[in-house]
Amino acid sequence: MQHMVRQRTLLAKIRERTFAPVDIASLVFFRIAFGLVMVGEVILLRNQIAASWIHPRFLFKYHGFSWVQPWPGNGLYIHWAMLGILAAFIAAGFLYRISAVLFFFSCTYFFLLDEGRYVNHTYLMCLFGFLLIFVPAHRAFSVDAWLNPKLRAQTTPAWALWLLRAQMGVVYFFAGVAKISPDWLHGEPMRTWLTHSIHSLLIDRISHAQWTPYVASYAGLLLDLLAAPLLLWRRTRLVAFCLVVLFHILNAQFFPIGVFPWLAIAATTIFLSPSWPRRVFSIFRRLAASSPPIKKTELPPRRKQDLVLSFIAIYVAIQILVPLAHFFYPGGIEWTYAEHHFAWQMLLRRQNTAAFFYVTDPNNDETYQVKPRNYLDPRQIARMGWRPDMVQQFARYLAAVTLRTGPQPLKVQVRMFVSINGRKPQLVFDPNVDLASEPHVWGRPRWLLQIHEPLPPPGQDFSKDLFVTSTEGN
Repeated sequence: MQHMVRQRTLLAKIRERTFAPVDIASLVFFRIAFGLVMVGEVILLRNQIAASWIHPRFLFKYHGFSWVQPWPGNGLYIHWAMLGILAAFIAAGFLYRISAVLFFFSCTYFFLLDEGRYVNHTYLMCLFGFLLIFVPAHRAFSVDAWLNPKLRAQTTPAWALWLLRAQMGVVYFFAGVAKISPDWLHGEPMRTWLTHSIHSLLIDRISHAQWTPYVASYAGLLLDLLAAPLLLWRRTRLVAFCLVVLFHILNAQFFPIGVFPWLAIAATTIFLSPSWPRRVFSIFRRLAASSPPIKKTELPPRRKQDLVLSFIAIYVAIQILVPLAHFFYPGGIEWTYAEHHFAWQMLLRRQNTAAFFYVTDPNNDETYQVKPRNYLDPRQIARMGWRPDMVQQFARYLAAVTLRTGPQPLKVQVRMFVSINGRKPQLVFDPNVDLASEPHVWGRPRWLLQIHEPLPPPGQDFSKDLFVTSTEGN
């Protein structure tokens, strides 16, 4: 009996804290910042629409989403412009709920158009767009609140902030977990970036020191792992926030990762005090910092509480389990590349590849080599790299578009060599397997070979003779 009473008391406390009113200011700031960052993304990439989705003869697809195709004519340009307009509406808080829903579906549409363009920050944009549908970020400093005074509120339920915090905390934590890998702990690929890719007066002075890649690698690992806990602890919050901002600014300076640093900084502000924007603006207005009075309000009906709590629990569980899924794939996880998508693995490897595709027509027993550049542009070839799923998609495409002399389907075999983080090139696919006829599998396919080559000694790089260089982005 006492145990049941304690459980009910604990549940009551969880409900009370979940729906407790807090200042809405930080949520409003995130809404505005997210909308503006997305407007910037639309403007920056407006000239890449044709090269990304219209000109390529073939687009890689996520499994189950081959039906997502580019709009005909000028449809993609119109859709892209609408994405920017919807982002501006979110920032302004105009038709907020409708704009958030349409933005989420629009952003997800472009995300699903081509698996070859996967980057973590585009995935994160889709997730934030989805969450904004539900959080009441439009109840203050918005066009909707100006037009409808009944909508105005100076507070928001605490769950709205904690849901966004959980999302960004997952990003930081699993980015740190991914760095607990042999290569990263041995300073790769940070060593190569510091000596060959990153150039500045400060970096050039220390980049060749033996200790530099280790310091940079372990600092990035610890910052990712500890970012969320330190941001949640009041005593370390400000220092942690400053370190995170510095970290993202350095990433923006040294790596071509688009708007991700600015999106991450905007999202990290949600860890600060809910009233921090009021306090900052009060400094410039020379007024005393003032927050709205937080009055204790009645909890919403029990049914609504249960719906909100269930939604939060399911969403957070998915965000935690998806990055862990590859650990349960049969056959091991090292270098399958199945672990990259949706797992917040960022800038962990540098690979060079040399690929040879052979098409065999069993109707006349003729075999000939196909050059990927005849079907894919250089960006697509680099993005495909040695990702098993994408290589298999391209093999199936070759079997479908290549002419054959009889009823028997064509066979496509691949001889691909890869060098990961400077390792000696190694064959990664079974060259005797017809990839065009192999079924799609979750996890490690049977035709993916193990990579056993150890890291080369510092200063040695065996990848220079391979054709395609690709540094895994964010």
